[in-house]
Amino acid sequence: MAANSSSTGSKSSNNAGGKQSGPSAEQVVATFQRMRQEQRNMASKSADLDMTINEHSLVIDTLKDVDPSRKCFRLVGGVLMERTVKEVLPALENNKEQLSKLRDTINTQMQTKGRELTEYRERYNIRLVGEGEGEAQGQSAASSRDSEGEGTKSGAGVLVS
Repeated sequence: MAANSSSTGSKSSNNAGGKQSGPSAEQVVATFQRMRQEQRNMASKSADLDMTINEHSLVIDTLKDVDPSRKCFRLVGGVLMERTVKEVLPALENNKEQLSKLRDTINTQMQTKGRELTEYRERYNIRLVGEGEGEAQGQSAASSRDSEGEGTKSGAGVLVS
């Protein structure tokens, strides 16, 4: 019975100590990777929007030189619609404008996410594999000497591949 009570007591003291030290290294890495993936998704969406905007520009430039009463076809929600150039051209210009606004919003969000990532990396001393290898080794040796004097830091020196 004494062994059981002592192991239970040590578990509760470990849990209490874990809460004070912050998130574990695995949690820090998982959060960092999730944030990086969100930023990548935003970059991918922005690139897709850029391509769509370029396609709209090409079509608009082509249709500007065409007779406004000429028949043209537009794909709307998977259905091919027959319209005239003068009906389609303003709709395309409006779509292009809305897509540009959306792309600008996504780029702003992506910059904000980049700042959050940088702050998170600095807070938990996250280094990426291959990033400043020579100087990081010297800094990590110095920071490990510093942290020995201060006590342990949770998540300090986390390496993300």
